[in-house]
Amino acid sequence: MRKILIVGAGQSGLQLALGLQSKGYEITLMSNRTADEIRGGRVMSTQCMFRTALGHERDLALNFWDELAPRVEGLGLSVAGPPASGGHPRVVDWVGRLHGHAQNVDQRIKMAGWMETFEQRGGQVVIHGAAVSDLDVLDRKYDLALVAAGKGELVSLFDRDAARSPYDTPRRALAVAYVHGLGPRPEHPDFDAVRCNLVPGVGELFVMPALTTTGRADILFWEGVPGGPVDAFRGITDPSEHLERVLELMEWFTPWEYARATKVELTDAGGTLSGRYAPTVRHPIGRLPGGGLVLGVADVVVANDPITGQGSNSAAKCAATYLASIVEHGDRPFDEEWMRTTFDRYWQSARHVTRWTNTMLAPPPEHIVNLLAAGTTFPAVAHRIANGFDDPSDFEHFFYEPEKTAAYLDEVREEAEAAEAAAALAAAEAESEADDGAEADDGAGIGGGAEAIRSVR
Repeated sequence: MRKILIVGAGQSGLQLALGLQSKGYEITLMSNRTADEIRGGRVMSTQCMFRTALGHERDLALNFWDELAPRVEGLGLSVAGPPASGGHPRVVDWVGRLHGHAQNVDQRIKMAGWMETFEQRGGQVVIHGAAVSDLDVLDRKYDLALVAAGKGELVSLFDRDAARSPYDTPRRALAVAYVHGLGPRPEHPDFDAVRCNLVPGVGELFVMPALTTTGRADILFWEGVPGGPVDAFRGITDPSEHLERVLELMEWFTPWEYARATKVELTDAGGTLSGRYAPTVRHPIGRLPGGGLVLGVADVVVANDPITGQGSNSAAKCAATYLASIVEHGDRPFDEEWMRTTFDRYWQSARHVTRWTNTMLAPPPEHIVNLLAAGTTFPAVAHRIANGFDDPSDFEHFFYEPEKTAAYLDEVREEAEAAEAAAALAAAEAESEADDGAEADDGAGIGGGAEAIRSVR
């Protein structure tokens, strides 16, 4: 039986540990906290997971909270225009429907539950904050050592990949509040959706339905441009003051969201989080002082800003890829070539996330402004962008290059006009009294929203 050490008990570490355990491997998991400490601690993330990532959990029968977590069936975008009396108005607003529902389970629930399941199934859990010196000794006892702890000393084992890391400083200041009492969005009261609110030049507010330790909740998540008005949480340690600041910013920059948040309260004393980090891709292999090699997992080696909501999704995909590579490798040594090949296999999906995320951290070029605005006029555009959160590789076909974006919008417009013409013809043939000349689109809907975005970006 092959022995594997996994350091880190987050989405990737625990998913991989449970997956390998189910395949008969002898797994040791190292965590700096017990399950009870995780469950009773502070929130760790904003972890909305989409269809593909959830599928990896279901493949391992780890979807313990499917019947409890809110079904997130859509993803919407709003863009704030220049300030007016009473705050910033909306100049773009749409919601796209997801092909498969998303789900957001507080990691305090999931990681604690998975760790207990791993132990109940015979896995060994070592509660210890591992240092490089610890790993240098332990590595010799295992066939493979994996580092899935994205913070702390062990990250220093993995050198920054400058060619894949365009930023060397944080691009956003992050502030999270888990709340009860948020009202529904009146635009779609019958289904839950993640709402992405862009305030050009200032930052972004994300609102996400979730399951937390105290039941159904919503997450209010600000990403502020460093040095700007939303970069306003340094030094705040009181959770109530943190929530008050979140709401003050909502009232001015996203009043349409604030309107449903006037009665919110924190879910618990641990329901806030703030910080910042530079998005970084690192080389996947760490070399220990004694010469041993360790393989980095998920955000240890590909840490993207959460602006595109991909952290837990990428972690699940990385764990699934590594699981397949380990099992397929059989009894052969886990040497440097295998480690590099395994990471490269994961990078085939991770590269799309990294490109998309880094693009969204920069001021949007003209063609992306037009594309985002077009979602208001054309539901097909809204749906496609929304489902890109599940499969970011699709953005390669219509998002980054102006020519591809223009061609896609022309295609969507032609399809909409053809559908409208067909409907009008059917109505005429049936001698209906319906207005057969309604709403032939000349692109004005794109131009109006796009112009408002341009004026403030």
